[in-house]
Amino acid sequence: MSADPDRPPEFAAGELARRSPPGRSPTPSGRSARDWDASTYDRISGPQQRWAAEQLDRLHLHGDEVVLDAGCGSGRVTLELVRRVPRGRVYAVDAAPSMVAHTRQALGDRVTALCQDLAQLELPEPVDVVFSNATFHWIADHDALFAALHRNLKPGGRLLAQCGGRGNVDAFRRVADEVAAEPPFAAHFVGWQGPWNYAGAQETAQRLQGAGFVDVECWLQDKPTEPEEPRSFVSTVCLVRHLDLVPDDLRDPFIDAVMERAGRPLVLHYVRLNMSARRGRADAPGLF
Repeated sequence: MSADPDRPPEFAAGELARRSPPGRSPTPSGRSARDWDASTYDRISGPQQRWAAEQLDRLHLHGDEVVLDAGCGSGRVTLELVRRVPRGRVYAVDAAPSMVAHTRQALGDRVTALCQDLAQLELPEPVDVVFSNATFHWIADHDALFAALHRNLKPGGRLLAQCGGRGNVDAFRRVADEVAAEPPFAAHFVGWQGPWNYAGAQETAQRLQGAGFVDVECWLQDKPTEPEEPRSFVSTVCLVRHLDLVPDDLRDPFIDAVMERAGRPLVLHYVRLNMSARRGRADAPGLF
């Protein structure tokens, strides 16, 4: 387990976040209530797919498990899970309606796709495995998240997840904050806090244990990434919640300003928070 200092998670980097007044936090669900561009995300999310592939190789599935893809996105990773459990079942859950719709359209009856807040997750049945990639950093309340995942796992069930961790894309977020604090954009960001929860390894391990998980392992991993389509990538992923606040006529100028200051080639210094845990076999079956 990483010896990461334990401190409260920071929801945004840079001066803009420090100037935000108290009480202006992400939505109660943690993930923004606004939707995503699922089609573009499906096309440009190569880095996320590569990280997911690394995690999938660690699952060692038998093929008959009931699996949850927690934060299914556009369904590309969900499809890999479906292929690995030909005799099992896969639930795909995301808070973004467009992502759920895209997954349903792409995978049809091979999955059960549900639009739910993961921190309030209610599945039709307990699952053997919870898998998640690039999602948990969008959820403000990790205590509620881990309690919900634990509740929906069978005794002995496994959690394997990776998301943004402490220090994730800090340099890029500082650039975006600088641009957002300047005219003509500043008026649209007054009191705004970004919805990111980039937690550390030690505090995450403690939260998982507090939720009842055992055999907990958490660690941070550097993943510097150069997107193949830099502008589309940052517009759809890194700046997606900034752009919610910017009027249509300022969207392109905002993206241009951030891209110019971020430099070329664009290298995003991703830090991934890995977690592996299990629900103890002695646990009561919770709600099921």
